[in-house]
Amino acid sequence: MPLLTNLSFLLTKPTGTTTYALNLLPHLQKLEPILLTSQSLPDYNCYQTPPNLTSEQGLKGHLNRLLWTQFQLPKIYQNLKSQLLFSPIPEAPLYTNCRFIVTAFDMIPLRFPKRLSPLTTYHKYYTPEVFKQAEHIICISESTANDITQFYQIPSNKITSIALAGDNSHFQFLNLPTRNYFLYIGRQDPYKNLPRLISAFSALPNRNDYELWLAGPYDKRYSPLLEIQTQELGINHLVKFLNYVPYNELPIIINQAIALVFPSLWEGFGLPVLEAMACGTPVITSNISSLPEVAGDAAILINPYNIEEITAAMKIIINDSETRKQLSEKGLKRANQFTWEKTGLATVEVLKKYL
Repeated sequence: MPLLTNLSFLLTKPTGTTTYALNLLPHLQKLEPILLTSQSLPDYNCYQTPPNLTSEQGLKGHLNRLLWTQFQLPKIYQNLKSQLLFSPIPEAPLYTNCRFIVTAFDMIPLRFPKRLSPLTTYHKYYTPEVFKQAEHIICISESTANDITQFYQIPSNKITSIALAGDNSHFQFLNLPTRNYFLYIGRQDPYKNLPRLISAFSALPNRNDYELWLAGPYDKRYSPLLEIQTQELGINHLVKFLNYVPYNELPIIINQAIALVFPSLWEGFGLPVLEAMACGTPVITSNISSLPEVAGDAAILINPYNIEEITAAMKIIINDSETRKQLSEKGLKRANQFTWEKTGLATVEVLKKYL
């Protein structure tokens, strides 16, 4: 009775969900899963899926995958005499005989809804049904588990929280000289709170001695507004929009930053915080959602709605070398507590209960 693992969403250039799924695979091996994927994964038992089911084909790819999940996946499940489907994203066939376990990442489209956004509709109408019909739900943080209970009234005994991990062989302390820039890594959506970060940086009394680097894909909806803000504050020469930074270049720019500032209004997990701690770079981050779970006592936690508090934290980083040293040491220790082996083994334990 094989375990089916749905990897029809895998991208050729890994982002969050693809990275998560690929890091789980070595640990799932002991369950001898059949992987549903269009990618070549030679070490695994794979069942070929159509290649047009991913976000690389835009909205059409997502729609293709939802239709395939609903109408083709149950047939595959039946033909392969499967007993359980594991989907590392919150998607599964509804109102069928398929038993399934899914992973949930965040409820951000419900916390920060965008008018006419397909993602808001998806989280409003599709995912609640998936969660209700699932045998069990894995969440990447306690914060996401609480959100699922709050938004969808799913009982907490149906949910297991299993933290993500970082790539500790890639993100590590490189002992490079620190340069005078604060770093943010991530998208530029409104909930990422970059206008307040820019205002907080602008309020530094010695701001001309520092730069603010924003690493993340340029977004024509939001980036121009941020650029206008820097011009109005007279700091456009101090704020660098780096656009997308290749994965192999990230450890160097993290290591050389005076601190990572990540004042997001909500995160399902917050990988940049973990990656910065693994590099020994001091972290300033929000005191809400999953971010305190990730940072523990190894970061300066701020109220992300309070610009003065963000500025005050940046001043501490600039003026207090002892605090910087402590944050660096604590961050390195904290990052070592999150490993893919832990994540993988805990996931296998959940799946075993339902096989």
